[in-house]
Amino acid sequence: MTVAEKFAEFGAALHSRPLSPEVIHHAKRAVVDWYAALVPGSVTSPATLLETALHEDLDRGTAHLALGRPATTRSAALINGAAAHTVEVDDIYREAIYHPGAPTIAAALAQGQSNRSSGAQFLNAVVAGYEISTRIGAAMGRTHYRYWHNTGTVGTFGATAAAASLLGLDAGRYAHALCTGATFAAGLQQAFRMDSMSKPLHAGRAAEAGILAAQAAQAGVTGSLDVIDGESGIGRAMSNGPDWSQAVATLGHEFHITRMTFKNHACCGHTFAPIDGALALHAQLAVAATDIERIRIATYAPALEVAGNAHPSTAAEARFSIPYVVATALIHGSVRLAAFDSQRLEDPRIRELMARIELTVDSALDAGFPGQRAARVTIETRDGRQGEYLQPTRKGDPEQPLTDTDLNEKFLELVQPVLGDTNAKALLARVWMLESALDLRLL
Repeated sequence: MTVAEKFAEFGAALHSRPLSPEVIHHAKRAVVDWYAALVPGSVTSPATLLETALHEDLDRGTAHLALGRPATTRSAALINGAAAHTVEVDDIYREAIYHPGAPTIAAALAQGQSNRSSGAQFLNAVVAGYEISTRIGAAMGRTHYRYWHNTGTVGTFGATAAAASLLGLDAGRYAHALCTGATFAAGLQQAFRMDSMSKPLHAGRAAEAGILAAQAAQAGVTGSLDVIDGESGIGRAMSNGPDWSQAVATLGHEFHITRMTFKNHACCGHTFAPIDGALALHAQLAVAATDIERIRIATYAPALEVAGNAHPSTAAEARFSIPYVVATALIHGSVRLAAFDSQRLEDPRIRELMARIELTVDSALDAGFPGQRAARVTIETRDGRQGEYLQPTRKGDPEQPLTDTDLNEKFLELVQPVLGDTNAKALLARVWMLESALDLRLL
């Protein structure tokens, strides 16, 4: 069997397999976190602009957008997938350097609403998408991440698997769906090395492509079954010929969805260890930001490649700037959505502190990437004191997870300003009861 057939066999069998209460609970955590990202992202660009661009596909169809506007299945997946990746608060599977929720759950929700699927069927599809895609992403590894944006590439597999599960595809057609999805996989790192809206579009396009691949397979469209692990397959074309036997070794026995990272800051995940370490050391030294002479941050190389922007001028660039978010955290105590409004971006206090931040690669910390996301922070004060702090992980990682209460608070903080208090709390309650929902269209 090819690796695509092995993944398909697992995905198709998961239709009728009862999931443990632990896995179901973690799937609901992922959906809670996805809505926390989706709702604020739905009222800003590029989601609002996509509604204009795709107007012919809106106000009709059996799926709907975040605020209830009817849409065709694929357009709902595209717009919701992009919205869920816009404000940079969506989940991470660390070992795959990948945000599974934005593309996978967007595809699952759109297809599930169109099918009138139950909440239990939806959760099952989400799990299938997470388990298959995170393993592909982990196998593709750091080599893939050098040029490709995993949420766009690997996310296509998550969306395809979720849609294929909800369409009830047998193992044969499921495999063809995954293989067609592989040829759709795209998303370049260079697309977000400067200000643009491309990054969230990668997630949306992956969600849409996954649905198309699954629907095409349902109709009988075939794909090349060795397109993942073949001599010229995605593993060699976009990585260094990964060991696919390891990718399927724990499939069905270990569930990656139980080991997700949920963001505690509204910015790129590569900035989190520097933020957490700087805040911890700042508290230890009990020093005001104005009394800091110099900050040195040593971390892994991809963090600087992706988030080393020393002079961000827009909100999108600032979310990928370690100096900006660390200075913001030290002055304001946190990095939430307000950190990227126009007043903060122009705050001279933040800019002045940014100028005193130095970034370097720590070879030992770099060797631990992607399985560990660490940073070493040094602060020197104007009165001659110095402190150093090693942040070995990030708050929100599996080793230091956000609790259910933390997730609820994050959800309400992000969703209430858009939906209002009553509607936000009602939506949160519905998500926590998803396994009992008879019709997904009620979400």
